Amino acid sequence: MKIAALICRILLGLVFLIAGLTKIIPIHATIPPGDAGTWSLLMMNHHWLIIVGIFETVGGLFLVSGRFVPLGLTLVAPVCVNILLFSFLFAPATAGPGIVVALIEIFLIYAYRSYFAPLFTAKAQVS
Repeated sequence: MKIAALICRILLGLVFLIAGLTKIIPIHATIPPGDAGTWSLLMMNHHWLIIVGIFETVGGLFLVSGRFVPLGLTLVAPVCVNILLFSFLFAPATAGPGIVVALIEIFLIYAYRSYFAPLFTAKAQVS
């Protein structure tokens, strides 16, 4: 389990680190046709992609470095959800990579579940 978690952690971290850097550093990207292209242009023109890129880059760095892994998983979890929703809504034929990333994320959350357990306290008290 530890070796599988290490491999998945580094793999997921590299995916998000590279994807995040490509959103922060301006490069020429091809815009997909249709609604997906409209959504992508909206995100680019209003600089939301830079914010998403920062979350991806920081989360990816945490995962690759092995420090603050639960925080890194928390940062990239909403991005995984958005990847899946974007794929299913706009381009269902391309949902494969999003499903793989989400499955790796779920596996890592399970592997680090003891760090997430305190979040599910029903009646939390102020300390």
